[in-house]
Amino acid sequence: MAESIKTEIISPPSGETERAVRWGIIGCGDVTEVKSGPAFQKTKHSELIAVMRRNAEKAADYAHRHGVPKWYADADQLIADPDINAIYIATPPGTHALYAIKAMQAGKPVYVEKPMAATYAECLEMLKVSKETGMPLNVAYYRRTLPAYLKAKELIENGTLGQILTVSITLHKAADEHSTSKDNWRLDPEIAGGGLFYDLASHQLDYLDFLFGPVTEVNGMACNKAGYYEAEDTVSAIFTFKNGVIGTGNWCFVVDQSAEQDKIEISGTKGRLSLPCFAHGELELRTHKGIEHFGFTNPVNISHNLVRNVIQSLRGEELCVSTGESAARTNRVLEEIVSNYYKNS
Repeated sequence: MAESIKTEIISPPSGETERAVRWGIIGCGDVTEVKSGPAFQKTKHSELIAVMRRNAEKAADYAHRHGVPKWYADADQLIADPDINAIYIATPPGTHALYAIKAMQAGKPVYVEKPMAATYAECLEMLKVSKETGMPLNVAYYRRTLPAYLKAKELIENGTLGQILTVSITLHKAADEHSTSKDNWRLDPEIAGGGLFYDLASHQLDYLDFLFGPVTEVNGMACNKAGYYEAEDTVSAIFTFKNGVIGTGNWCFVVDQSAEQDKIEISGTKGRLSLPCFAHGELELRTHKGIEHFGFTNPVNISHNLVRNVIQSLRGEELCVSTGESAARTNRVLEEIVSNYYKNS
C-alpha cells in the first residue's frame, strides 16, 4: 500500500524515561526457543511478561524454562492481560491475521512472524486495522538487520558494484523426513499459504525488497515434481523492481543432496556480489580489483537486532526497518509467483 500508516508509540510519560515494552508471546514453539524469544528478555526497555500456547502443559514448560512470569492456553486471555502492552505472534501464518487484528483492536502493537499471513488479502486486512487503530504492525524479517546483509546493502549503495543490473536467487534443497512429513504445517497451504517456498523464499524476496524497493512486475511458474506432498516443490520466477533491476529466482526442494545450492547473486556494471541466505557462509565481492571475502558473526538469538529495532521504534526512538507495508509486498509477490499452481490445483 502506498499510503503510510500513522501509528501510536509506547512513549514514556513525563519523567518516566525507563518505561518498558512489556511483551506477550502468542505461540511459543520452536522459533521462540532460541531465534527470537530470549531477545525480548535481553533487550533494554523490554520485558517478557507472558507466553501462550494452546497446549497448557507446553506453555507452562516454556514459561518455567525461560523464566517467564505468566503463561496462558488461551490467546484472548493473553491479549487482555493489562500487564502486557505489545504482542509478538509466532504461530503458523494461517492464524497471524486473526491474532494480529484482535491485538491491535485491543490497543496493542503487534510484531508478527514471517510470512506476514497466509494470503495477501489477509495482509491488507491487517494493514487496514493497523491504520484504523493507530497500532504499529511490524514483521520478523530479521535479515534486514544482520551484518552480512547490511554490508551487501552498503556495497550496493556506495557504488562499489556500479549500476545494478540483475539479481538472481537460487535455492535448491534435498527432501528429508521432516521436510516431507505430513505433520509439517509448512507443507499445508491452508496454514502456511503455500509450501516450503512460502517459508523460505519469503526471506529472500523480502531482502531484495529491502535492497531495491517494491517489485512492479512478476511472473512465475510452480509445480510439484516429486509428489511427496500437495504443495508446490519447484518454482521459477522473473520479476522487475521499481528501480529497473531485473530479478530471477529458482527454487526446488526435492533435489539430490549433492545438488543443493543457496545463493543470492547481484551483478552490476563494476562487479558482482554473492551471499547465501540460509547456510553459514561469507559474502563474496568480485570486481576488477580481484576477489574479496567478508565474514560476519550473527547474534546468538538471530532475531535480536530486529527485536531491538522494533522496541526502539515502539518507544519513538527510531523507525522500524521491517513493517507490515513492506512485508505485505512480499506476500503479494509470493502469491503471484505460485498463482498458476493453485489456480490449476
